[in-house]
Amino acid sequence: MYHLRLLALAFCLALITSSPARAISLLRDADIEYGLAQLADPILRAAGLSPAQVRVLVVDDSSLNAFIAETQHIFINSGMILKLESARMLQAVIAHEAAHIANGHISRRAGNMRNARTATGIGMALAAAAAVSGQSEAAMGIAFGSQSSVMRNFLAHTRSEEASADQSSVRTMVRAGVDPRGAVEVFDLFRGQEALSVGRQDPYVLSHPLTRDRMRAMEGFVTAYGGALPDDPTAAYWFARAQGKLSAFIRNPNWTLRRLGDSPSRDIALMRDAAAYHKQSNLPRALKAIDGAIALRPRDPYLIDLKAEILLESRKADAAIQTYRQAVSLAPNNALILGGLGRALLASGNFSAALPVLEKARGRDWQDTRLLRDLAVGYAKTGQPGMASVVTAERYAMQGRLSDAGIHAKRAVDQLPQGSAPWQRAQDVLSAAEQAKRR
Repeated sequence: MYHLRLLALAFCLALITSSPARAISLLRDADIEYGLAQLADPILRAAGLSPAQVRVLVVDDSSLNAFIAETQHIFINSGMILKLESARMLQAVIAHEAAHIANGHISRRAGNMRNARTATGIGMALAAAAAVSGQSEAAMGIAFGSQSSVMRNFLAHTRSEEASADQSSVRTMVRAGVDPRGAVEVFDLFRGQEALSVGRQDPYVLSHPLTRDRMRAMEGFVTAYGGALPDDPTAAYWFARAQGKLSAFIRNPNWTLRRLGDSPSRDIALMRDAAAYHKQSNLPRALKAIDGAIALRPRDPYLIDLKAEILLESRKADAAIQTYRQAVSLAPNNALILGGLGRALLASGNFSAALPVLEKARGRDWQDTRLLRDLAVGYAKTGQPGMASVVTAERYAMQGRLSDAGIHAKRAVDQLPQGSAPWQRAQDVLSAAEQAKRR
């Protein structure tokens, strides 16, 4: 899939389904993540959390769900984002998950489970959560699998936690100046779900148990805070842009082209137009559309990033490099845009120039396995096989392929200077692989 980069996480969660555990994949896109950050910022601040430390990421899953597995990330399924109808509804979902973090629900549950007999499996889940939050390089070597029932228990919230989060989320939304009716509107999406069999319920209902009493209580919380608050046009814009771009890359391009008139602004319509024509391999029309969007927002790094990606995937590496450099000049610390520039430099054969760019990107977001793959290529092409091996080992470890990770980690240990930082990283992965083999 173009531009929405799939990331296999360092952990396998059974996303509240009855099927066996499977790897979670994230849809990584600089524009969408920036839009979600704009929507989350006032919510997180009002909840007493730091927007710099809590990120909202999109899970590649069409079902309706949102969850937390640790305190650094809020995960929202792509299906949920596409189903919601307004910025305040999406902000209500973020506020609810932020309340679970702020109220200590995930930490308390983790502590209880660590002391239980299932501590081994849950401990691995927590280590993996630490890995995705970027807390420790050593965590890169940790991966786990579990049956869905274990992870359902790990992620599911109790009724008391839900009541607490409901009340906190409404208070947070009001404090942030966001209309709390969005919370009731989210509940309306799930009315009647509790009457369905477990296999037919949306995952969100299984992890966030809904009852009629809870819905009535939420309506009471919202009513108690008085009249409606006006919708923020900036929030509405970023919601429409994130949702519009997500749908443009997930859905059939003809579906997108038929619905361009639904876009609330011309730049969003042109961005969706560009994405649809790129999916149809129509480079001239894709470039015409994205150039039109950029003309409306000439200092928007995310539209320029989209143009660069279109050029790169159309085998126009040199043009892509120049365009990526424009995007980087406007967003110098965005890891996904830096990664795109590094990828374009690799495609042009400029491997030495690609490495520092890719390493800079990795320093800001090291759990992106595609970035690790690109780094391995860069190191191999510049005659550094030991570094290529350790990066490859880390990538396999993050994907849960510990047997393959161990092979490359052993190769790296034999090639890197003993005691160096890369050598220690290889040792960490090798140790995790050997422990997994003994289990």
